[in-house]
Amino acid sequence: MKQARSYPRLTITRKAQLSCEAGHPWVYDTEVLSADPHENGGLVDLFSTRGRYVGTGLISDRSKIRVRLLTRSASETLDEVFWERRIRYAWNYRKTVMGEDINACRVIFGEADQFPGLTVDRFENVLVSQTLSLGMERLKPVIFPLLLKVLREDGQAVDGIYERNDVGIRRLEGLEEGKGWFGSPLASTCLTLTENGVKYRVDFENGQKTGFFLDQKYNRRAAARLAAGRRVLDCFTHTGSFALNAALAGAEHVTAVDISADAVALAEENARLNGLQERMDFRCENVFDLLPSLRGKPYDFIILDPPAFTKSRSATENAVRGYKEINLRAMKLLPRGGYLATCSCSHFMTDPLFRDMLRSAAADAGVALRQIEARQQSPDHPILWSAPETDYLKFYLFQVV
Repeated sequence: MKQARSYPRLTITRKAQLSCEAGHPWVYDTEVLSADPHENGGLVDLFSTRGRYVGTGLISDRSKIRVRLLTRSASETLDEVFWERRIRYAWNYRKTVMGEDINACRVIFGEADQFPGLTVDRFENVLVSQTLSLGMERLKPVIFPLLLKVLREDGQAVDGIYERNDVGIRRLEGLEEGKGWFGSPLASTCLTLTENGVKYRVDFENGQKTGFFLDQKYNRRAAARLAAGRRVLDCFTHTGSFALNAALAGAEHVTAVDISADAVALAEENARLNGLQERMDFRCENVFDLLPSLRGKPYDFIILDPPAFTKSRSATENAVRGYKEINLRAMKLLPRGGYLATCSCSHFMTDPLFRDMLRSAAADAGVALRQIEARQQSPDHPILWSAPETDYLKFYLFQVV
């Protein structure tokens, strides 16, 4: 029997129906068969071709992701109580999986937390958001005050929300780019963050993404356990996070490399902040050029944390070549018994593809890889198995033998 619903009605294909019922939160533009008049960015009900209710979501008329599903329950009332419940659910999850380590964590991870298109990171007393969908953009006046309310009621000192919406993908939703405070501004957009015992100067106005990469938090700790007494080369160091963890863990010496002069300057500042500058040096160079230029075996631990070499499926083949090149060069540079940390943050570089690439690089380098650990993103970036897009970070620790 058809249910009486208050939202505009969309009829979707059988394929989209099955995808939604399996838990995937997206319906693509080509999967919408018909649509009642509706408000762009508003709520719509999805129905199968047989009139069966499938779910309720936010529609975006300009996006290829036409509807982002919020609920599959026809009895849900999508009001402030609904959103506050979702926020509390997300925050309680972080408290459970991160323990007391919640001064710097991802509070909301988009679709994995059922806030499609919304990212919120916490850096001490500031929340930094990125809104990538029209529906979430329209809901900010509801969701953001509730975020502050929930965290403050839990005793968390959170003073404001800074928006990092300076990303081109917003234009696919018909949204403008920009950045700035939501509501009352604070005095500064820089702060000092402590993670794994390491202090960082974080510029959340101008740094990459929301200002600092939180997803590698425990991978940095895992790599640091191998660093004591070793000569470490940290490639694509960005703010120096892997390098600083290694130095703090007792590395004999750490060289941190990045092609960005601004990143290198910030990494050097972070080294001074932690009193580690005497055991570190910094190089502003292209890693692809640097690795083959090094002679002998100057390092016995190399860390490769490159940016995503591909952000689309069509560019994956070129990305594989890039990943293989840096891993091959690192494997050749390491002595027998040396250690390698290597990762990819691209969803399109799947784990099987990444592993095959590593096998091929090892074969070409004439070495074998002894796996120590296989890791993923930290649990404040949860992986929703019904949404493969949330599974993106691959991280491996090897001994090269």
